[in-house]
Formats: sequence, C-alpha cells, structure tokens
Amino acid sequence: MLNYQYRAYPNTNQKLELNTWLRTCRYWYNKQLGDRFDWWENNRNSINACPLVCSLPELRDNPDFYSQKKLLPILKEDLLKVGYSGELLDFTRVPSQTLQDVSKRVDLAFSRFIKGDSNGNRSGKPRFKNAARYRTMRIEGQAITVERIEKDWLFLSFSKLNGWVKVRLHRPLPNGFVLKNALLTSSSDGWYITICLEDPNVPVFTPDNVIPTWDNTLGLDAVLHEDDYLATSENTKLPALKSFRKSEKRLAKVSSRKSAKKKGSKARRKLAKREAREHQRIARARIDHAFKTAHALLRTNKKVFVHEDLTLRALSKRNKAKLDQDGKYLPNGQSAKSGLNKSWTDAAFGQFFTILEYIAAKAPGVDNSSKTCIHISITRVS
Repeated sequence: MLNYQYRAYPNTNQKLELNTWLRTCRYWYNKQLGDRFDWWENNRNSINACPLVCSLPELRDNPDFYSQKKLLPILKEDLLKVGYSGELLDFTRVPSQTLQDVSKRVDLAFSRFIKGDSNGNRSGKPRFKNAARYRTMRIEGQAITVERIEKDWLFLSFSKLNGWVKVRLHRPLPNGFVLKNALLTSSSDGWYITICLEDPNVPVFTPDNVIPTWDNTLGLDAVLHEDDYLATSENTKLPALKSFRKSEKRLAKVSSRKSAKKKGSKARRKLAKREAREHQRIARARIDHAFKTAHALLRTNKKVFVHEDLTLRALSKRNKAKLDQDGKYLPNGQSAKSGLNKSWTDAAFGQFFTILEYIAAKAPGVDNSSKTCIHISITRVS
C-alpha cells in the first residue's frame, strides 16, 4: 500500500465545484456531530437529580454510523436550506461514497471520544469544523478514471465532475499497482491529491532480528543549544534549522496587519491567505529538515538507533504559579521558560523521531560483509 501526493491543477469551473463539494461535506459533518451531541444531552440524567417518579420524554435511538448514513437518500430528494445563512445545498452533486466517508469520519471521531482507540487512549471532544479545519475529501477508486498519462502529467476524471483534472506527475506511478482511492485536499496554495495504490502481489517484508552491539548502535541526544539539533554517540552534532525562529518577525508583521483589517473585507482575506502561506513554508521546511537529517543518520551504516524517550508535552508546559502568604503572585521563571517552550515546539522532535522510524523501517540497509538485507530498528530509552 503506497500513498503518493501530487499537485493538482483544476480549472476555474472545477475549483468552484470542488469548493461546493467541500462545503456540502462540511455541513454534513457538522450536522451529524450536532445530532450526536443533541442525543447525548437530551437522553441522560444525573442519578442524584432524578426523582423517584419522573416523566422522561420519549427516548430515540442513539444515532450511529448506519442510522445517519440512511438519511442521505432523504437529503438528496430536494435542496437543503441552511438555517443560519439561507444557503441551498444540493447533496446530489457530491459522490455518494464521499458523503458516506463523512459519516465514517464522524463515527470514528465520536467513538475515540467515548471509547478510545485500540490502545485505550481517549481523544478530546470532537470539534465542529469550519473552512480552515475541513479541507480533505475522500474519493473512492470506482469514481476515478485514469484518462491519460504523459511524461510529466496525469489526467484524471472524477464522477460528477466535468472535464479532466491535470495532475503534476513529479514521480512516476509504479507498475502493477491498482488505484484504491484518492484524497483531495484544499491548501493555501492550491489543490493536492493523495493517490492510494495497492498491489497484493508484493510480498510482505519480514526484517531480520538485529542484535545491538557497540559497533552497529548509534545513540541520539536531543540538543537545544545554539545551532545544534542532535548529538550522536560518535561525538558529532547535526545542525538545527529553526524554521519558525527565522520567519517569526515576518509572520508577526503579516498577522498584525491582518488583525487591523475589518473582518470579512477583501484586504483581510488576502492577508489571511498570505499568513497561511507563511505557516505552510515553515511546516514544509521543518519536514524537509527532518527527512534530510534522518537520511544523514542512515548513511552512517548503523543498524540500531537509540534515542531518549522525551515527554514533549511536559517539556513545553507552563510553569506553575507561585503565591506568597498574602496571595500575590511571585516570579516563577515563566518568562524564560516561554522561549524554551517555543524552541522545543520549533524543533519538533516528536515529528522527527516518527519520520526516522518510518524511513528506517521502509528502507532496509545492506550488510557489506554478508550482502544480506537487514532492518534498522529504533529504540527509545528513558
């Protein structure tokens, strides 16, 4: 299973239609989430607040994935009017599998809030999505047709979307893989498509067990000192990027100009888009630095990487307030700690260790002595 992301170039009419799809999916997501919250509030009562003889209203069934998905044929019978804006939404313009996937996303978000995931970790209360938080749609493979493949371009056609969508093919598609689905994402600089490819004939790679020794193990220590990012057990230091620190003044200038403009004005929208581009550059630079640093570590020909198990959430927490006997606040060092919290966040060690583990598991090395395939392992130590 492979996921390849490409830049898509829809024309003006296709952009308008895709934005309509996003608007409909976002409304359908919020409507289902609000229905679940409404049932949650109206169909429960505290044990110590309910009298012995109480009259409860008629309880309705708990909305779930299947009951909410069955509402789609009813919503497609006529245009749906949004209450607070008076906008008319046509659910028939959106592919049916895309709307069903929205119901699945709501069910997954609510189940993680109530029950937790497979590890028992519960997430926070699901949020209602606005235009900035809901930007991705899932299109199933049966609704996508590969029309033509050229040297640098891929032409796709989607169900209920007129015309072909041009996709910049910056990396070739592998042979033998079948297109399963695609994710259309609206970003600040345009549209992107993530194509999911699958080939069941590819065997599953089973790595060999690597025995850590002093020669094949490399220790990593997170460093936040001047321009150093990582320190290794071989007395080498890798440089830091500090993408947010370098763009902090430019981002603050754009943000202050945007906040001074009137809400809803054209000038504010232009500055908001410019602010989003600045955040996008910072995030992309940080990810690029993480990948380059991970590849630099793999080129050391080590088989086992050991790094400390950092509690990043605790490292970037605010200091507790200190009070004297009269209830006045005392200095607690938060002014200096704020700069350290910003440096920890800008370094993004959690993201880097995840990328390092992904690259090490995906790209096995070659042992020069026996010419056999080995698997690079990542170990956390506290």
